[in-house]
Amino acid sequence: MAEISLRRARTIIRKTLDHGKAAGMKPLSVIVLDSGGNPIAFERSDGASPGRYQIAHGKAYGAVMLGMPGSAQMKRAEDQAYFIACANGALGGALVPVPGGVLVRDGKGRLLGAVGVTGDTSDNDAAAAKAGIEAAGLEAEV
Repeated sequence: MAEISLRRARTIIRKTLDHGKAAGMKPLSVIVLDSGGNPIAFERSDGASPGRYQIAHGKAYGAVMLGMPGSAQMKRAEDQAYFIACANGALGGALVPVPGGVLVRDGKGRLLGAVGVTGDTSDNDAAAAKAGIEAAGLEAEV
C-alpha cells in the first residue's frame, strides 16, 4: 500500500511553511493525513492561533474522506448544501469544506492522503499546500 512517510510529511510541512513565509502570508498551520484520515505530522507557525489544528485537520480530513479537495467541497456546498451538511454529520462534524484541503497523489495517481493548511486566505492556504506537496515530489489535487 502506498503511503506518505513521516520524512516526506515533514518535507511537505517545511516547504509549505517556507512558501507561506516567502509569499508574505500570515502564520500557517499544516497537517498531513494518511489515506485513512490519520495524522502523520502537524506544525503550527509561531504566531498561529491555537485553534488552527482543528481547522487544518478539518480541511484535510474532508478532502481524504470525500475524495475531493476543499475547492470541490466548497463548490458542492454552494450547489448542494444538504449533501455537505449530511456528509459533515456522518463524519462527526469534522469537515471544513473550503480550499486548503489538498489531496496528495503519487505519480500513478494513487491517493496517498491529504494536506490541510490554514492561517491565510483559503486560496493562499491551498497554494502553499500545493507548493509543499510538489516540493516533496508528489502530486497535489487542489
